[in-house]
Amino acid sequence: MIEFDEQQVRAALENAWSYETAKQWSKENPANGQCNVTSAVIHDLFGGEILRTRYPSVWHYYNRIAGKRYDLTDSQFFRLDARFPAPDSYDDELTNCDAAMEGIPQREYDTLKRALLDRLR
Repeated sequence: MIEFDEQQVRAALENAWSYETAKQWSKENPANGQCNVTSAVIHDLFGGEILRTRYPSVWHYYNRIAGKRYDLTDSQFFRLDARFPAPDSYDDELTNCDAAMEGIPQREYDTLKRALLDRLR
């Protein structure tokens, strides 16, 4: 397991996300639509738990590592073409990789994991 450094991981993710990791990606808003696949990859690489918060029509996924919440895709709420506003509060509902990856192609997970590892090395 790799040691988790939030700033390093955030910087690496900005460059690892792409249209190949989520179809909602855009150059102006790289984190857009990346929460599911990112939470699963982060869980795989750094452990911890996968959490989620309910939006009216979708779930928003994020992580808890060593007891602290990390929403590594929160930048999507504050950038151009944001699809949703930031959550008023987080539900922190415990979930798992299967739920986070429901409807997400395995190739998106594999692509993000590979790209993130390349940028963390």
